[in-house]
This record gives sequence, C-alpha cells and structure tokens, in this order.
Amino acid sequence: MKIGILSRNFTLYSTLRLFQECQNRGHETLIIDPLRCSIDITASVPCISYKGEKLIDYHAIVPRIGSSITFYGMAVVRQFEMMGVYPLNESNAIGRARDKLRSLQLLANQNMPMPNTAFAHATQQTEELIAMVGGSPVVVKLLEGSQGAGVVLAETKKAAESVIEAFKAVNANFLVQEFIKEASGSDIRCFVIGDKVVASMMRVAKEGDFRSNLHRGGSAIPVELTAEEHKIAVKAAKVMGLNVAGVDLIRSERGPLIIEVNSSPGLEGIEKASDVNVAGLIVEYIENNVRDKRAKAKGRG
Repeated sequence: MKIGILSRNFTLYSTLRLFQECQNRGHETLIIDPLRCSIDITASVPCISYKGEKLIDYHAIVPRIGSSITFYGMAVVRQFEMMGVYPLNESNAIGRARDKLRSLQLLANQNMPMPNTAFAHATQQTEELIAMVGGSPVVVKLLEGSQGAGVVLAETKKAAESVIEAFKAVNANFLVQEFIKEASGSDIRCFVIGDKVVASMMRVAKEGDFRSNLHRGGSAIPVELTAEEHKIAVKAAKVMGLNVAGVDLIRSERGPLIIEVNSSPGLEGIEKASDVNVAGLIVEYIENNVRDKRAKAKGRG
C-alpha cells in the first residue's frame, strides 16, 4: 500500500514510529508536511500537490496534525477524503475533538460521565459559573490550550474569580470545571483503536503540580483498566467519530470521568509505559480497513 503520514515534524517519536512500522510491513510511505501542500479546489478531479508534485495513488493517510495548524490540516485531510483516500481519522471527527467545548457537549448529550463543567461569556456570570461546578476549588481551562498549557487550579473562590476575570479581559474562551481532589494529580490515558483499548497508562503529576501531562514533567506507569473504564473509553471515541483516540479519564469517588478525547495522541509515553507496539497496531488497523474498502468497492463493481 501507499501511505501518507501528515506531520510537520519528521523527528517526532510518533511520526518516526509510524513511518518505521509502515516500512516494516512493506508499505511505500511518505511523511507529508500539511502546510507545504497545495489544494486545487476547482479541479475536475480532486488533487493535492506537495513540493510541486501531485500526490497520487495513495491508499491511506495518517493525520498527525498539531493544534496550531488544525484549520489548514483539516482542509488537507478533507481533500484526501475527496480523492477517495482512507483517512485513519476523518476530518469531521478531528474537528469535533479539537473543539473542546463541542466535544464535551457531544459527550454530555450521550450521558457520558464527566466532571461538572460550565461555560459563559460575560464576567457578570463568574459567581454563577463557580456555583455550577460545586464551588471552589475549580479548574479553569483555556479552550485553545493543549498539553496542559492554559490550565489553572484556583483553590479559593477569590482566586477563581481573579483567573476568570483575567481570561475574560483578554477575550479568551475557557471552561470552568470541578476539581477532583481524590484523583491526586493523576489521570489515565486510554489508547483506543477501533473498538478496543489497546494500551493504557497512568500519568502522575510531578510534585507541586496538579497537571499530569508528560510534557509538564509528569511520569507514566502501567495501569490495568476496569471493565467500566474500557467501555467508557471506547464509547467516548465512537461519540467523537474517531477510529484512533487518546481518551483521558480520572478516577473519582463516583467512578471514572472523561477529561478529554484526543484525535492525535502521542505514542512515546504509551508505548514505553505499556510495552505495546501501538504504532504497529495502528498500521494493522489501516491495512484491514483499506482491504475492506477495496472489497466493498469490488462488490459494487
């Protein structure tokens, strides 16, 4: 097969691992910088050019699109879809997951368990927001943040009001969420492929921080999921429409709660903590789905 990996950084662990596994399984593979792609919108036949050459005869693409290039990256994925190329995650699903507010609304609509969460526009509603999530302490999250950036723990009502008013002053969009004290600065990353959690890890915040992100100095250890956690993670990915997802959960006194669903989860932490060849499983999933797609097309013919 011919597989394209959409990634801006050729040296990233995740990009390299996917490339290696594609090569190991005999696939022709190219790492493609989405920002160097040109799209001919009005061509009679949909096409994409990369570094001046048309990208043709691709069977599948693997979107590894950073949050900073979501808009253009999704446009490139859509164009590949129009060309009949199988996307590991579809552009619409990536868009749902990248919009944190929308993703939480969709999950809530399916009665998925989450921390109490509130959103408002006007600073006059600050007290109401804090009350909606059960009072302080609260977590205030920028909607545009990633990897733990723009996430603030406000331990008192006064601190929460100050943070909220500061974000409002710069017209930032944010959520206010209840703080789950019993999680003790840890969460669980569930790596979902299709209808299975293929690997999982517990991320623990470094001393003095409540954010467990590995990019923030957190550590990762193996963890065994409960049947309920497995079910919730798989359903959350399906609600988003994602074939591959990183679903983040925390363990609370009322059961597992969803924190976030990531459409482009990193591979380094999960592979090292779980000792699972996640990249290989992703490529195997692509192979099976492209094969099914071909069989269906042949049947219709």
